[in-house]
Amino acid sequence: MRMLSKAQVKELVLYSPQHIARLEAAGEFPLRVKLGNNRVGWIEDEVLDWLQIRIDARDTPTDTP
Repeated sequence: MRMLSKAQVKELVLYSPQHIARLEAAGEFPLRVKLGNNRVGWIEDEVLDWLQIRIDARDTPTDTP
């Protein structure tokens, strides 16, 4: 298992840390894991799964024009 830092997540998903925090609070992004008093990380597989869902949605045709 690999943990991603805030900078790595920001680079991977192309969202600001503030937007990532909003998505987390809304239950729309994988939750961070507290690693220490001043350190958090995200589980890489969870973030990659989140991205894959968006890719799959893009590649799935919709009924609306």
